[in-house]
Amino acid sequence: MANAEKSPFSLQVDLDDFLPASNEEKEYMVQMRPSSTFFRDGCKRLYKNKVAFISLIVIVFITLACLIIPSFWPYSYEQQLGVQPGKPVDASFLNLAPMEYSRSELARIEAGESVFPHLFGTDAAGRDYFIRIVYGTRISLMVGFFASIIVLVVGLTLGSIAGFMGGKVDLVIMRIVDIIYSLPDMLMVILLAAVLRETIGTSLEGTPLARIGANIISLFVIFALLYWCSMARLIRGQILSLREQEYVLASQATGAGAGWIIKKHLIPNSMSVIIISTALQIPSAIFTESFLSFIGLGVNAPMPSLGSLASDALNGITSYSYRLVIPAIVISLIVLSLNLFGDGLRDAFDPKLNK
Repeated sequence: MANAEKSPFSLQVDLDDFLPASNEEKEYMVQMRPSSTFFRDGCKRLYKNKVAFISLIVIVFITLACLIIPSFWPYSYEQQLGVQPGKPVDASFLNLAPMEYSRSELARIEAGESVFPHLFGTDAAGRDYFIRIVYGTRISLMVGFFASIIVLVVGLTLGSIAGFMGGKVDLVIMRIVDIIYSLPDMLMVILLAAVLRETIGTSLEGTPLARIGANIISLFVIFALLYWCSMARLIRGQILSLREQEYVLASQATGAGAGWIIKKHLIPNSMSVIIISTALQIPSAIFTESFLSFIGLGVNAPMPSLGSLASDALNGITSYSYRLVIPAIVISLIVLSLNLFGDGLRDAFDPKLNK
């Protein structure tokens, strides 16, 4: 006799529901996607963004080239090839075209010696132009990275304090930000660079910083004084939206101090915004350094930077236009790669764009 169909409203327990699961059913219930973290997910999304990933490769390649090439390159950035003590200047070393040799080098080649070529020629002082481009790129990248770190430290500190403390503290810091925003950027940068160069220039003599020069030190001071405002505003807005969360209120209820809450809760939860803003600040710092070097407020001669090389090339632009084109291309490539990489970081780590 067939069993009657079970009523859907029956309270009878179906024992088949309590049978052990088979191996196939267990495999089906196993989570297919392995556990991951926010940073790991962001890196995966960044890797899938081909434009940003290629930009990262370009940045890493340029940085490694600037660090490695000077160690084996036979010429130095300040070596004047046609100048020897007690001998007249060999004018054939001056203003060589790319891959061109001087008369003495051609004679050495005919004698069977090997002479390393000048890939980008030489400048008006007989210095190898390729190694000067390499050192100029190194200086520009160094200024960009260190200036961004300075902006990050100052902006993160003041923005976190203003956002968490609120009240009069927030009012004072934000009014300072408004005052700095009202100042003309480039005019203040030029004035501060000129003043700081005169005030701190003598104090650097005899120190390791003298090789870098007072202009670069003053540039770092300028970034610490003027360029932290955008970072501080961004961090403040992020802290204002996070400080009312339940975990922050729970920390306050247990007696945690403001510094501990900012360091352990608020800053880690704002890390995506911090990384993105710092990455986008680097090209701005490089462009500012190149501009100041172009107008003569950058590194001290003979140390080159991309901006000073472009400025020096103006004297012979009609005859040696490639001396202006090469540093301009390098600046454009670095700034473009950093901007595209920063956009990729924003797309990969901004939670609002990854719903």
